[in-house]
Amino acid sequence: MSFSYEMILDYAPFFMHGLLYTLLFSLCGVVFGTIFGLIIALGRMSKNPVISGIFKTYIGLFRGTPLFVQILITNFGVVPAIFGHSNPYIAGALSLSLNAAAYIAETFRSGIQSISEGQREAARTLGLSQFDTMRFIIVPQAIKIVIPALGNEFISLIKNHLWYQQYPHQKLRIGLKL
Repeated sequence: MSFSYEMILDYAPFFMHGLLYTLLFSLCGVVFGTIFGLIIALGRMSKNPVISGIFKTYIGLFRGTPLFVQILITNFGVVPAIFGHSNPYIAGALSLSLNAAAYIAETFRSGIQSISEGQREAARTLGLSQFDTMRFIIVPQAIKIVIPALGNEFISLIKNHLWYQQYPHQKLRIGLKL
């Protein structure tokens, strides 16, 4: 029995199509997850207990439920409520982005909290507002710290995308009639 490279060449377009979708969904999840994650991390660190509580609940909810359940809720509940019909591509990108945002928020929060208090004191001494301190001093340093963890999150999203790709979109559209 010999290995046939011909079969790989026959299926190469399908592999490339799957690779393209995997990378697009993962890239979308990382980009939007990073933007939302930074906002959520800053809200989570808010001194206002109501705002902080809302973001704590969001993080706990999205980190505590399985991604597949989130995909189903997004595909059958959120996307149809917004657009009037289900769209598996929007549902997949939205689910991965919201899930990644919860994990990235905790990554950003730990990165921001790892910056020494002396940096904040120096900014106050220079007369910077709290917003400018975060914008020009704290967040840029925190980004350098969290870059390796964001790389790990990207790898995790590529693996998690398989949850979404495991079930054909037709089965998601018809209600998972397996």
